[in-house]
Amino acid sequence: MAMEASEIEALIREAFPDAKITITDLAGDGNHYAAEVVDESFRGQNRVQQQRAVYAALKGKMDGSQGELHALALTTKAPE
Repeated sequence: MAMEASEIEALIREAFPDAKITITDLAGDGNHYAAEVVDESFRGQNRVQQQRAVYAALKGKMDGSQGELHALALTTKAPE
C-alpha cells in the first residue's frame, strides 16, 4: 500500500511542528521518497539520533515487508 507525500509530511509534522520539511517522490510510485527535515531540536544531536527521531515519528509505517512506506532517503539537520 502506497503513501502520499502529504501523509509522510503530516506524520513528521506531528513530532516536529516547526520543522522545514521537504518530501520528494523519487520514483512516482508512492513507495520511494526522499525527505529533508530541518529542525532546531536536532541541534547538538548526531545524524543517527536525528534520523531515529524522524523514523519514530513515522509510527511504524516503514516496519517490515508489509510497511506502507518502502524507502525513505532521509536528510536531517539543524537550521544554519
